[in-house]
Amino acid sequence: MAKAIADAVYPDNYRTPTGLSAETRAEKTKVITKIECNESFPTFVATIDDLLSSVATAEKTLQETLKLCRRKGHVSNGQQCMRKNHCSQSF
Repeated sequence: MAKAIADAVYPDNYRTPTGLSAETRAEKTKVITKIECNESFPTFVATIDDLLSSVATAEKTLQETLKLCRRKGHVSNGQQCMRKNHCSQSF
């Protein structure tokens, strides 16, 4: 699931204002984000708030998708939808 979440917030790496940079990646089961801010502290806090909101939304969406796949019998190994062309992500 970490890779799917990191991929979901990856565009935020490029949509940062001047003086701010973010880099998000997955490492095994963890999502790692590095934020550098040369602006004010409130800008830094707002960036973290936006990022956490995006991560929470991505995680909830993936969890609900996995639940749906399980109910429909698409998940055979407990972690990945096995129905062809349905879900391309591992959870």
